[in-house]
Formats: sequence, C-alpha cells, structure tokens
Amino acid sequence: MTVSAPTFDARRGVPLLLGLLGLVAIVLCVAFLSITVGARPVTLDTVWAALTAYNPDSTDHRIIWELRLPRTVIGLLVGAALGLAGAVLQGATRNPLADPSILGIHAGAALFVVLGVAILGISQLSIYVWLAFAGAGAAMLIVYAVASLGREGATPIKLALAGAAMTAALQSVISAILLTSPRTLDEVRFWQVGSLAGRNMDIVIQVAPFLAVGIVLALASARLLDGLSMGEDVARALGQRIGLSRAIAGLAAVVLAGASTAAAGPIAFVGLTVPHVARAITGPNYRWILPYSMLLAPILLLGADVLGRVLAPPGEVQVGIVTAFLGAPFFIALVRRRKLASL
Repeated sequence: MTVSAPTFDARRGVPLLLGLLGLVAIVLCVAFLSITVGARPVTLDTVWAALTAYNPDSTDHRIIWELRLPRTVIGLLVGAALGLAGAVLQGATRNPLADPSILGIHAGAALFVVLGVAILGISQLSIYVWLAFAGAGAAMLIVYAVASLGREGATPIKLALAGAAMTAALQSVISAILLTSPRTLDEVRFWQVGSLAGRNMDIVIQVAPFLAVGIVLALASARLLDGLSMGEDVARALGQRIGLSRAIAGLAAVVLAGASTAAAGPIAFVGLTVPHVARAITGPNYRWILPYSMLLAPILLLGADVLGRVLAPPGEVQVGIVTAFLGAPFFIALVRRRKLASL
C-alpha cells in the first residue's frame, strides 16, 4: 500500500486562490483604516496627500508618516508572524491549543526582556530581539521536555498543561520583578500588555529581517506539517524525519514569536484563533492553511488595534487587551469541543 502526502484539489484550488486575493484586499482596507482612524481624524484627501506629496510642515502629514504608518506596518508584520507561528505550532504538535502564548513562548520571551531591562539596563530594541529569541527558545524546549516525560510522550493535552504551567510560573516571576523595580515597570508597562502604539520605522527595520526569515521557514515547512498532521507513523512511512521536521517548525515558530514579541510585546490569542479559522476555510492542507493564517492574522490584529482606538476616546485600549477580550470566548469554545485530543 502506497501512502501519499496531501495534494491540491483542483476543484478547490481556484476558489481558495481567489479567497487569498480577497484577503489581500481586506488587509489593504484594514491597513487604510489603521492609517485614517485615531484620536485626530484624518480625511482621505489628507492621507493621499501625505502618501504622495509629504509636507513636513503639516501636522497631519507628520502624524501619518511618523506615528500611524509605522504602527500599521508593525501590525501587518506582527500579525502575519503570530498567525504563522500559531499554525506551525498546531501542525507540528498536532495540538489545537498550541500557540506562542499557550505554550509559554511569549512568557519566556517577555521574561528575558524584562530581566535584560531590570538587571542589565538594556533599552535598545536590537538587543530586545535577541533576548526574546533566547527566552522563547528556552521556554519551548522546557515545555516540550516536560510534556515528553512518560511512556506516551508529548501528547496534545500534556503540551497544553505544561505550557499553561510554564506560562503561570514565568508570569509570576515577571510580576515579582516589575513590582520590585519601578524603573523596569515604567520601561516595559505598555510593551508588556502588547501594544502597537509608539512604534517607529526604526523598529520595522530592526525586526523585519528576522520576521522575513521566520516567514520563509514557516511557509517552507508546509509539506513537513502535512506529513506530521497525519500522525508520526504515516509521516515515517513517507520517509519523513520526525525530529528534524519538528525542529524546523519549532525554529520558525521561535523566530516569529521572538521577533514579534520584541516589537509589540506578548499579544495573546491571535496565534490560537486564526489557524482554526483558516483550517475551517481551507481544510487540512497546510499549503493553504499557512498563507491564509498569514493574511487573516493581520486583519484581526489591525482590526483590534483600530477598535481599541475608538473604544475610549481620547485615550485608547492597547491591542493586547482587545485581542484577549476577543479571543477568550473562542478559547473557551475550543476547550469545550469533544474532539480536542489532536488535529
């Protein structure tokens, strides 16, 4: 009996491709809303003038170029990274609850950044990125090692429980540091809840190369994830090396989660919810799930950011709070599903 990997369904290929093009159009619309909506209203004519004929003497033009445009670009990049990281983790672990926040990756990245600020006095984002990578990688390795204890290995439920325990432990350490170090709290308080506000193009330039590498790795792992999604025995029958496949997927997730956390702080639930929406649209083929997740997540993240700006004028609610508020009911519904053991 010959076992073959999932292949494209020609009858579904064209509709799914058209769906991707539709999502690109929606991403552009949400990005445009992100540039125009805020405490200071900006007309469409002003936005167009700022983008095509920038005038440094215009306050509106400076707001668009120095505040809203970088914020929008960061939202697009971080959203794509979180969506891909969640999809990759769910595929590699066959765990429907896997995402950077549930598995402790965000908490690990955040802890290392907070330790760098508190102990070493670091304030440069270029160093934040490396600290976030180290923390994300360490947390993921510990969670997987703990979940692998026992004869049954790292089952989906054990991974979720180990990740939840790791997140709780690391968050308690972070809270203890912030409560005893007012300087560190002041430095990271908005970053810690997850925020796109106050970012500039320097941050985009610093994190974009890392996010590009992570996105390429994630998209290139689609075939590997298709094999893993059918179970280890089937993947081995296809000639796939399980350990290497999971290492590649894990590296992609750590790079994406580390860079996105360094840029915008730990933003929860985006990586958890978006892959399930993508899977409901595309089916189980990761060659479609990954690009759909990469486009759906920025729509959710930027949409939540825009919503946060209009909820409490003239102030705003940070995007990490809005995504948690939107994602918590989805998480509860997911936990209550009967077929939760694996994807």
